[in-house]
Amino acid sequence: MKASKLVIAVSGLHGAGRSTHARRLAEVFGLRYVSAGKLFREFSSERHMQVHQLSEALKHNPEVDEFIDGRTREEAAKGCVVLDGDLSAWMAGDMADLRIFLTAPDQVRFKRLARRDGKAFGEMKVETFKREKDDRERYREFYGVDFRDTSIYDIVLNTANLPRESIFKVLKTLVEEYIRAKEEGGGVPLEGGVK
Repeated sequence: MKASKLVIAVSGLHGAGRSTHARRLAEVFGLRYVSAGKLFREFSSERHMQVHQLSEALKHNPEVDEFIDGRTREEAAKGCVVLDGDLSAWMAGDMADLRIFLTAPDQVRFKRLARRDGKAFGEMKVETFKREKDDRERYREFYGVDFRDTSIYDIVLNTANLPRESIFKVLKTLVEEYIRAKEEGGGVPLEGGVK
């Protein structure tokens, strides 16, 4: 299997480094990068609304989720892509070659997000808890998906345990080993559940 045919779905908690690592994987393996966040901003721009206004307006309306998730499935079907989003692995389904979930303890995540957005730690904590609670409720209501169910992922990685470069090295090795195993196995399902 060539790297250019891969579909990699990267999900995880806010502040766990999902976008950073997804972008780098796309760069290193010469894949397209598709971000659910960017699709959301595109959707809000088309509706002439700011992101936070749209989030509130569509809290119980599946329109935005259907747009993002439909586009995610379309991009997965095209192949040659790293999908970055909360439900990217769920939406890509069997089209995803690898499903990655990144996590980190709350305190670490809130500190990273506060630093990134230039906000106070306490403010970021409240904002992130609310956002994640709202997201989880929407995913359950619209799809019957429990976002924190990590059983569909090939790897769940705590990004607080190692430096950023080491985390990326683990992910890069995972992709390289997957490609190598597929080439050697000729498409036969491998031991341990990797397709």
